[in-house]
Amino acid sequence: MTIHWQWRSYAELSPLQIHSIFAARQAVFIVEQACPYPDIDSKDLRALHLAGWSGDQLAAYLRLLAPGVSYPEEPSLGRIITTKMARGTGIGRELVARGLEKIYELYPTLPTRIGAQAHLHKFYGSFGFVQSSEPYDEDGIMHIEMMRPAGPVLRSPHPNPSP
Repeated sequence: MTIHWQWRSYAELSPLQIHSIFAARQAVFIVEQACPYPDIDSKDLRALHLAGWSGDQLAAYLRLLAPGVSYPEEPSLGRIITTKMARGTGIGRELVARGLEKIYELYPTLPTRIGAQAHLHKFYGSFGFVQSSEPYDEDGIMHIEMMRPAGPVLRSPHPNPSP
């Protein structure tokens, strides 16, 4: 599967790209995970969006939030998904690595904070994230906050499969 990666602000996304992104997020977070919550929020307007496209099909997506948007002092990655067609290919690792590389490019001295689904702690731990909160329930799914110190991403094969 060949993936074409694009970083875009919300204003730079086409209506069709926005629709594809929101439809994929809805399919993963609301339908697959049976978690009814308001996925679309004002953070989308202030985020940088990374989309991985296979032809005209969305394969992977995340949004990068600047310090002060989700957390007072740290940038964050969120809404991290791989679509069904791309799962098991390693694209999830590539997606997160690209997100962290962009954070390092934009905010080289700042740590990164995420709110991760608790069952993914080993996956995010493989990128240097460590748990920084007690588990908490968010919309019926257990989450933990995780922090990663500032620094470049070391790209190497890892035994943990991509989500």
